[in-house]
Amino acid sequence: MARDGVAVDARFAAAVAAYAGPDGERMNVAATCRALKVSRKRFYKYVRRFEAIGVEGFYPDSRRPRSSPTRLPGELEDVLVMLRKQEADAGWDYGADAIAMRLEERRDELWPPERKLPSRTTINRVLDARGLLAKTPRRRPRRRYRRFARSHVNALWQFDGFPYRLADHRCVVVLHLTDDCSRVDLALQAARSENGEDVWATFCVAVSRYGLPAQVLTDNGSGFSGRRRGWSSPFERRLGELGVHPISARVGHPQTCGKNERAHQRVQKWLARQPRARTLAELQELLDTYRVAYNHRRNRVLDGLTPQQRFDLGPLAVPSGHHEPTHLSHHPVAHQGNIGLGQILIGLGRRHAGKTATVFRTGDHVVIFIKDELVRDLAIDHTRRYQPQDR
Repeated sequence: MARDGVAVDARFAAAVAAYAGPDGERMNVAATCRALKVSRKRFYKYVRRFEAIGVEGFYPDSRRPRSSPTRLPGELEDVLVMLRKQEADAGWDYGADAIAMRLEERRDELWPPERKLPSRTTINRVLDARGLLAKTPRRRPRRRYRRFARSHVNALWQFDGFPYRLADHRCVVVLHLTDDCSRVDLALQAARSENGEDVWATFCVAVSRYGLPAQVLTDNGSGFSGRRRGWSSPFERRLGELGVHPISARVGHPQTCGKNERAHQRVQKWLARQPRARTLAELQELLDTYRVAYNHRRNRVLDGLTPQQRFDLGPLAVPSGHHEPTHLSHHPVAHQGNIGLGQILIGLGRRHAGKTATVFRTGDHVVIFIKDELVRDLAIDHTRRYQPQDR
């Protein structure tokens, strides 16, 4: 098959073929060249090319260099393709940036020490040549685009949920909390639905791990917020009692919670590669595995740090009026109606005996909930061991 390109003039090609053909047609070459307005040197050049390679000789040769010193050898291209396949099969991001970070982590194992690591452009070129580069139409640039990220960890948490279908086709919800600054997955909890009780329980799980945030951003689901409907949800009221400022996105603007939406995509892509969970407990095991793995994977957006490393760098924000991090704990209420907090006993009332109290402590300031009810908000008096209820 002839190569792509511009071939010679048809009359010129016919004259060359007639002269160089097996019968060797006799002709006046000089007169033919004058009629075709070409030089005899050019004519005889194409005669030699036609005799050597046939019709292909009428097409221009490739201008590709005979050697490309900077091009990756085939075996190193295979390494990039292998890493892409491993990341894709595991359910992680498998773009050029992700491949570059995984390659850097395994450089001693996979890459010759004398060669530089490939750039993002090189990786994309290799994937494109192998037909593995997913191409999307270029979007029209927006006139105004503002990327925001808080400078302090725990300054803003983004909270939302997404649906998941169990093996028996029951639809449940995954409640997902992320930190705006570090992009740490603070909590991923399997729940029956996006209800107030599970929303609060998920928030408490995150606080027990990372402390109390200054603000929480949610959408307008009734389990999170009622402000756009003219009322306050139990979750918003409890945040207010802890000094945390609740924020709700405008209706129809999911981009406000963009980091959380992007985090959902990563989890969903990973879950799609795992066996379908049959129960909430199995789903929770999968989510715990993912959360730990993701929080310790390097992230291009974080300049190559893992989300956990970025969180640990700080600085740490606290709610307004607080001067140090808040710690959360759960305590059973004794039959006398009190709980023990270190060497301190705090009275809650006998009606709460046998229940579990959720305790938020910031220094000597203690806020205690039992389910949805705020039962104590006090400053510990260290001059007495027992802290009685207010009369």
